Formats: sequence, C-alpha cells, structure tokens
Amino acid sequence: MAEQRTRRPWRAARRKPVPAALRAAATLTLAGAASAATLGGAALADPAAGPPAAPAEVEARVDTLHRQAEEAAEAYHAANEAAAEADATLERLTDRSERRAAELNDARAALGAHARAEYRAGTLPGSLRLALSADPDDFLGRAGLLDRLGERQAHAVREVGSRLRDLERLRAEARVQADRLTESRERARRQRELAQDRLAEAEALLASRTAEERRRLLADGRGNAGGAPVAELPDRAAPTERAAAAVAFALAQQGKPYVWGATGPDAFDCSGLTQAAWRAAGVSLPRTSYAQAGAGRRVSRGELAPGDLVFYYSGVSHVGLYVGDGRIVHASRPGTPVRLAPVDSMPFAGAARPA
Repeated sequence: MAEQRTRRPWRAARRKPVPAALRAAATLTLAGAASAATLGGAALADPAAGPPAAPAEVEARVDTLHRQAEEAAEAYHAANEAAAEADATLERLTDRSERRAAELNDARAALGAHARAEYRAGTLPGSLRLALSADPDDFLGRAGLLDRLGERQAHAVREVGSRLRDLERLRAEARVQADRLTESRERARRQRELAQDRLAEAEALLASRTAEERRRLLADGRGNAGGAPVAELPDRAAPTERAAAAVAFALAQQGKPYVWGATGPDAFDCSGLTQAAWRAAGVSLPRTSYAQAGAGRRVSRGELAPGDLVFYYSGVSHVGLYVGDGRIVHASRPGTPVRLAPVDSMPFAGAARPA
C-alpha cells in the first residue's frame, strides 16, 4: 500500500510490526534462560531457606514449572494467531475503506458537476424556459431530458449517502479490529513473560543439582520411555495413508531438541511437532494443542490408532502423536529431545483423529 495515502486516526494500529522480543521468544530454550527469578515463593534451592530440597521435591517442582511454561507457550501461540487474524482483517477493511472513499469522492464530484451545470444554465425554472420555446417538439424532448436529469441527480444524491454510510461502517469495523490487534499483542507479551519466568525458575532449580541429578530429573520426568509400563492397547495399523505419513515424519524427528515456539525443521515444541507431522501428510492443523483438539473426529483411548493426536492435562496443554504399540512420539520439554513415551506417561485428556 502506497505510503502517500492519508493516515487516519482509526488506522493508528495498522500493520504494527511484531516486537523483537516476541520474535526472540520463539527461540527461547531452557539452556538460555539465565534468570534465577522464582514465582510463588522462595526457590527450593535457596541456601537461606535451609537444607537443600529432596530430589523428589525438585522433580515435582520442575515438572510443574515446565507444565506451566508449556501452558503459557500455548496461550502465547493462540494470542499470536489472534493478532495475525486481526491484522489481516484490518488490512482488508483498510483497503476496502480506501476504495469506498475514492468512490465517494467520484460520486461527490459527479453531483457537483450537475449542480454547476444547472447554475450556468440560468435562474429561470426549467419548466418556464421550456414553455417559451417556439418549437413544441423541442419543448417535449427537452422536458423529458430535464426530467431524466433530475432523476439522475436524485440518484447521485442517494449514491453519495449510501457510500458515506458504507465508509463509516467500514471505519467502525476497522477500529474494532485495531483494538483486537492491540489486545492480542498485549496478551502474547504477558504469556511470553510468564513462560520465560517459569523456565528461568526451572533452570535455577536444575542448576542447584549435580549433573547426574539433572540428567535423572530430565530423563525420569515427563516422557520417560522406560519409567512407565507400556499401555495395553489393540495393535492397529494407521487408518489412512496420510496418518501413516504423519507417523513416519514424527518418528524421523526423534533426537531433535525441544525449543519453545519451534515448528521445525531443526527443533520443535509439542504442538509444533504434531502440526509439522500432519502438514507433511498434506493436512493443515491449527498451531496450539487446544485448537488441535478440535481438529478431526474425537476418539477414545481404546480407539487410538497410529496418527491420532493425544492430549494431556486438564487444560489440554500438551499433545503427542500416537504411533502404535501403546506409545506416542512427542516434543516433551526443554532439555529433553523429541522421543517416544508411553501413552499413559501423562494425565490423558482426550484424543482426536485428523481428517
């Protein structure tokens, strides 16, 4: 859109670039979270608080912090999607309103031309001027022309009014979208900061343990493929070729790191992995885990088949891809790569089968 166009007050928030901090948040990893800030109380590893916390306490707290960070991450993605949608809608409304403004100016110019022509024609009423005509046929012909001219003027007036109302409606809609855009960006900022805080606290707790303890805490927590029995589920084949392709893609990503906000190809977060897997199969999924829960047909735990999306926790804040044999593949959390895990290694919240 040309820079020379007149800026209007209702367009003040249009096309506002995403802040650099939001872009940087997309590559935030646990290793890079340097702050030792703690939320909701003193850090478990604070020497002033007394003896070091027991490993079980640290493990439980780290698991909680990672889950809270993931919830904030999914909310951040949702807020960014809402901002992108509002931005696109605002762009469309702006373009439409500018076209309507140009049409309104053309209609006003045409109406003004009619008015100037009447003024130049003289001050006598048209009917009296025609009545003085010596030629009856000329009188009748010009009378009809004047009537049609009057109709055209009336139509022009109505056209101006209609375009003006349409323009005002578009501008009002644009103002609403501008407000939504601002709110979504602010919501994304808050969720980004919350995720950063939770990850920083988890990093501070892990830093207080020995290297062996850190390895065990990350390996034995969520997503430990050997720490829980394999669920007994019917051995089913992938129901479609697309489901088989999604499974093949996800399995091929094992070993790649978890990175907050990543959607591949070198790193993933949980919903980024499932979205990329189904995209490789030719199916478009939403960005967040709770939006993906509404994609496709809901299935029960006993109906799980390879390719199904499996959701965890009451807030549906985590998702993995079922691969058969009672296992999922998922991007677990910072410090743990994409890997296999038992389907029941986390609290089951539901499952869906994309089309």
